[in-house]
Amino acid sequence: MRGRWAKPVKWVRRFLPRLSADPNETRRQRIFRRIRVGIVVVACLVTLQSVLMILGAWRNDRQIERHMGVAAAEVLSAGPRRSTIEFVTPDRVTYRPELGVLYPSELETGMNIYVEYDVNNPDLVRVQHRNASLAIIPAGSTAVVGWLVAIAALFGVTAIERRVVRGEIVAREQEMATTGPA
Repeated sequence: MRGRWAKPVKWVRRFLPRLSADPNETRRQRIFRRIRVGIVVVACLVTLQSVLMILGAWRNDRQIERHMGVAAAEVLSAGPRRSTIEFVTPDRVTYRPELGVLYPSELETGMNIYVEYDVNNPDLVRVQHRNASLAIIPAGSTAVVGWLVAIAALFGVTAIERRVVRGEIVAREQEMATTGPA
């Protein structure tokens, strides 16, 4: 059973970075190891950003639900990521939230919609009946794409390193052939 897994484990060790330096590692090997570590760190940061995006949406929803007000609103401008709205609160104050409305997908300019807002902070507004679960797919896909790019970059770095090593071996062999064995 061990022989069956030996080859994939060897491949994974070559592909993934070690955090600690090998005492016999050359300058070139150290550079390639650091590049691999950097790629993995960037992928982890993209994943962290995605998680924080979901947590931020969840936090905004909880804030709105604690002090909820509902109002009719008009969509002033619509986009896939940001839509500007205007709504009037029951005390007859008109608001145009600076950052737009949360979860703005499928809105069109001129639409009349209902929004839920935080009465203590009317700039925190979401489209009625929408919540943080809508942030999971974009955030998850961002993390997945980040890791796919990182994996491709790791493959690329591994291929470049192998090409450099082959070039060094060929250069050494040519040098030995011209100077002769010592």
